Amino acid sequence: MDNSFKPAEIEQQLYSKWEQLNYFAPTQKDNERNFCVLIPPPNITGTLHMGHAFNHTLIDILIRHSRMKGERTLWQAGTDHAGIATQMLVERKLTEENQTKSDLGREKFIDKVWEWRRSSGTTISEQIRRMGSSIDWSRERFTMDDDYADAVIEVFVRLYDEGLIYRGKRLVNWDPELKTAISDLEVENTEEEGHLWHFRYPLSDNVKTKTGLSYLVVATTRPETMLGDTAVAVHPDDERYQDIVGSFVELPLCDRKIPIISDEYVDPEFGTGCVKITPAHDFNDNEVGKRHDLPLISVLTEEACVNQNSPIAYQGLDRFEARNKIVQDLKDMDLLESIENHRLMVPRGDRSGSVIEPLLTDQWFVKIEPLASPAIDAVKQERVRFVPKQYENVYFSWMNNIQDWCISRQQWWGHQIPAFYDSAGNIFVAKDEQQARAKYSLDPSVALTKDEDVLETWFSSALWPFATMGWPDSSEDLDRFLPSSTLITGHDIIFFWVARMIMMTLHFTDKVPFETVYIHGLVRDADGQKMSKTKGNGLDPLDFIDGISLEELIQKRTTNLTQPQMAERIEKSTRKEFANGIESYGTDALRFTFASLATTGKDARFDVKRLEGYRNFCNKLWNAAKFVLANTENYQFEKAEAKTERSSINSWINTKTNRLIKDVDYAIDTYRFDLYANHLYEFIWHEYCDWFLEFSKTILWDEAQKESTKVETQKALLEVLETILRLAHPIIPFITETIWLTLASKLGIEEDTIMLEAFPSKEDFETDQKTYAEVEWLKSAVSGIRNIRGESKIKPSTKIEILLQNGSEQDRNYVKNTEILLKRSANVDKISWLESNGTPPTHALCLIGDLKLMVPLSGLIDLQGESNRIKKELNKHNEEVERLEKKLSNNNFIQNAPNEVVEKEKNKLAELQASREILLQQAKDLENIESESN
Repeated sequence: MDNSFKPAEIEQQLYSKWEQLNYFAPTQKDNERNFCVLIPPPNITGTLHMGHAFNHTLIDILIRHSRMKGERTLWQAGTDHAGIATQMLVERKLTEENQTKSDLGREKFIDKVWEWRRSSGTTISEQIRRMGSSIDWSRERFTMDDDYADAVIEVFVRLYDEGLIYRGKRLVNWDPELKTAISDLEVENTEEEGHLWHFRYPLSDNVKTKTGLSYLVVATTRPETMLGDTAVAVHPDDERYQDIVGSFVELPLCDRKIPIISDEYVDPEFGTGCVKITPAHDFNDNEVGKRHDLPLISVLTEEACVNQNSPIAYQGLDRFEARNKIVQDLKDMDLLESIENHRLMVPRGDRSGSVIEPLLTDQWFVKIEPLASPAIDAVKQERVRFVPKQYENVYFSWMNNIQDWCISRQQWWGHQIPAFYDSAGNIFVAKDEQQARAKYSLDPSVALTKDEDVLETWFSSALWPFATMGWPDSSEDLDRFLPSSTLITGHDIIFFWVARMIMMTLHFTDKVPFETVYIHGLVRDADGQKMSKTKGNGLDPLDFIDGISLEELIQKRTTNLTQPQMAERIEKSTRKEFANGIESYGTDALRFTFASLATTGKDARFDVKRLEGYRNFCNKLWNAAKFVLANTENYQFEKAEAKTERSSINSWINTKTNRLIKDVDYAIDTYRFDLYANHLYEFIWHEYCDWFLEFSKTILWDEAQKESTKVETQKALLEVLETILRLAHPIIPFITETIWLTLASKLGIEEDTIMLEAFPSKEDFETDQKTYAEVEWLKSAVSGIRNIRGESKIKPSTKIEILLQNGSEQDRNYVKNTEILLKRSANVDKISWLESNGTPPTHALCLIGDLKLMVPLSGLIDLQGESNRIKKELNKHNEEVERLEKKLSNNNFIQNAPNEVVEKEKNKLAELQASREILLQQAKDLENIESESN
């Protein structure tokens, strides 16, 4: 083995070997169980980000564990065609070439998209490989592949024929820049500075309010939509307006009367308690409109300009130009009551950045309630279970209040809707035009035009569990891997993806798509902030694997930013956080970090210091393996098979390993990836390296030891290390494979890879509680002595005497049985027992139960030097205590400082006072030692 672990030299080479040898394919070894996990398909336009890396690490841990359990294991991977994102990307490239998609036409534009897909659209699949993801790439699927596309069209046609898909005019999120409907997930609500305009709506027919006013005051953040108002609403219990409900107001600028209605949607405490209702331009207003049978007047075009349903003075104006003109015109008419500065949530398209408009358009919808009811029952009946369980409530909340699903998009790239129209607008739905004519018995003379819209990507990805397995044809994969075992995903897409997969899979296969849904949190930065490019805190996992210079990192983070101020801010924050760039940590350290952060149901704070710690952990494992190999060079597997009497430390490490395997099994079974990582860390670093390797030296390096005992210890070193490697492999695959390949031959193992070895079983290691207790006692004694050395400034190389007092008969047996190990591990020269009523010399003490373990201090420490040090420390403590006492006695400070600041100072004073007491006791002990010496 090399002197140090060098991830860059082994990772990609090792992964290529795994893939070429088809190790990731779903083969079966020891049992009949099938285990499948579906990848949440990333967009082909995307690049690997921290969320992907976190998610894929957790999936791969389960996949590698299942494979080692002998199960037929499949990680079904693939990518999503990402309709809007991909079309935007290709359109931008065309713009650089002074072309538009309209110049090319639909067919040639689609050819351009496929051309981009072939040349650049596989980037993220290559990046996923860098995370060590053991995916069967031979089965990789793409949502625009022919087979997958056929399944999508089949689903659409069947749902339409069943009356579950229809076309209608409904309110949708509309992106005026992209000119398409978008989903709620593609809308980012950002808090921005705006205004609240208060307008006077004159009451009709000489009606007046109770206060004698001849108008109602309504407030709005979008004056341009008032052109589409069809009512003013007040709360039913608002006594100010009860007598005028049913009356009318004159809608300013529009020469139209609209009714005053009462509805519980209105908050009587907000503003004047009067709300303008615009059913065609607001989702909440739309619901009010349905309850009161209000007309829907759409006043904006698809480009967000004022349309012909509005007064001619505003027609053709951009919505924001119209806003300004409307406000000015109402001001001129003395109908502008006031204007307030107002912070509000503004919906923007996550791709275009444009302000989203609720807009009435003709779209295709799925009638969702018939699909939702069986999906709700599947979770209630625990055919699908959520981990953590509380996410069931999120699921039920959405599903019990579900609305019909808008599935059409006004794009060219995607699955074109299989609907055809004749000149009269009649709709014919079939897989293609030929089937449409046959299905509806259409005369050849009837001209048909295909619907130009495409299906939104959530529709096609909802079919992922069964469309990837060959549906609608029957297949072995459908029988074996549906339902899949576990879905691992984030809470933000429970409704958009998880719920829709459950609905669609149940409807078309009568099976649930997966048995368990494990919901993990988001990866946030070290301060708990959500990572994003706009905040400048987004991180690329590959930068932590390979390393990147500061200047390259800054360029990467600021490229494509249009605002100079934002670029400057991001550059400043990057220089502060990564002053020396990012070092290369390797994939294993990054994966271990992610596993350690995966606390059930909680967001994960990514901290580079933690990553550094886990790189050190990988190095610790590497060095431990080097030590074992160096000390087992003469080990012969055949000779070691002979039965020998096991030493106490070897029995102890076997018992420890047994317990470790049980802990790991429980952690994996309960999806506690954090506990899994922590158990491995604690065992490898502390039990195996700090204790077992150190104890083994006293046997292996002792010429007086029996050869059989040495061989038995070598065997334990190798066997436990090999078991550790198998236990850790699902989290850190590269380093474990590398070490294991070197180690395996020593133990007579002929396999070519650790990933096809059996996952350890607790039955592999016998337990011995007697020797376990004995060695745990020894560890306590050695730790106590080491603590005394540290506190008393006694060098590790200085031999010491220990005195023992009190304790039980068992303690005496422990001392007798472990004397050699105790002396060598703690550099003890002499062990003596003191009678229970004996008076010990001045000493440092540690307690092990009732046993007193004492180290006489006379002659061991530099009395004068230690005395000077303590005096110096006491002076510092006294000065600081005096300062804090003075500060805390100042009433101005107590009354004016924040409570947390005062508490912090009080705690600091208490700590200093306690520390001062310890120093005073140490000074007193030194005086006693000095008097004893004299």
